[in-house]
Amino acid sequence: MNPATTEFLRQRFTEYYRKAVLVAPSSLEQREWGFVLFNPGAADMRMRRHIGFSGRDEMTGYIQNLIPQHTYYSTAYYEKPDAGTMADKGWCGADLIFDLDADHIVRGPYDQMLARVKEETQKLLDMLLIEFGMDKKKIELVFSGGRGYHVHVKDLAFRSWGSQERRELIDYICGIGIDPAAMLAGKAPSTPGWQNRYRETLTEYLRWLLAIPPEDAMAHLTAIDGIGKDSATTFLKNCGELITMIETRPSSMIAKNRVLGIIVSQQDGEFKKRLLTRAALADEPVTTDTKRLIRMPTSLHGGSGMRVQSLELRDLEKFDPLVDAVVFGTRDVKVNLNFNLKMPMLGSTYELQKGITTVPEAVAVFLCARGAAEIA
Repeated sequence: MNPATTEFLRQRFTEYYRKAVLVAPSSLEQREWGFVLFNPGAADMRMRRHIGFSGRDEMTGYIQNLIPQHTYYSTAYYEKPDAGTMADKGWCGADLIFDLDADHIVRGPYDQMLARVKEETQKLLDMLLIEFGMDKKKIELVFSGGRGYHVHVKDLAFRSWGSQERRELIDYICGIGIDPAAMLAGKAPSTPGWQNRYRETLTEYLRWLLAIPPEDAMAHLTAIDGIGKDSATTFLKNCGELITMIETRPSSMIAKNRVLGIIVSQQDGEFKKRLLTRAALADEPVTTDTKRLIRMPTSLHGGSGMRVQSLELRDLEKFDPLVDAVVFGTRDVKVNLNFNLKMPMLGSTYELQKGITTVPEAVAVFLCARGAAEIA
């Protein structure tokens, strides 16, 4: 990013922060804060952290004077949040945080990535509310301003949890460490959960094998290490019986079938891919980190120029980040685009060609912040 582009973005951010009503997190005085500044020509981002505020006015004044590129606060609560080392801060607990980032889930056009990560976010919320019975009044949903969503669970019941307890929860959410024998043992529970998801996925996979041409089914099975032609032939012959057993006479013995055991243990196989579509693909390290910094709602994301925005759980489906989280306007700005690009924003789609072109200010901020263009 050249100096002119950096200055353009800093001016736009200044304009926003001078007028915006910044919302402070709960227990503000117990939070550590971190900021990344606009630094033209820097090879990497450096964070200014170990900062604490005594109240909202001090926080707002600091941000309005600093004009940061990125603004974060700790998910943890501390006795001394401004202490210079983590050991001296005095950890008092932390919110339970889930981070869903489209970059870890799917690659493609920006609007399609946002649509896909919204699906994963809804799956996560359903698990938390239905399967874990969490109180929706204690869950805060936030669009990250970039490629995804953050889910903050601000329930005292989870605040003291360490990394191991959080690891067990995120493993469940992501479908990690599932025991096939346990999933297939006994009658399926009447409530939603992994036993139902696992059985549905397995029968779906077996029916898919029976539905495709026999030669394709054989080719699929024999391509898996450990499954030969004779084993594949016998397995396909018994697929119908396996489906009936899973649906009507479930037993942990089903998992003892050698070919089936190989299929379900594959890390990147067809069955595993289908099973992962039923998980919520949250970022595991974020949830297990009890001292994480998270983006501040109502701040701007320095990599997109969009607002980090809280929203009601019921509003997720109709929320459109490329309209609802855009804070800049439509005045013309001339940019030098690095490559051809099709960009939806503010209800319009812009088909842009590489080189110098004129776009609305909101699009210019986004392209420059993403490194796709420079100010011309």
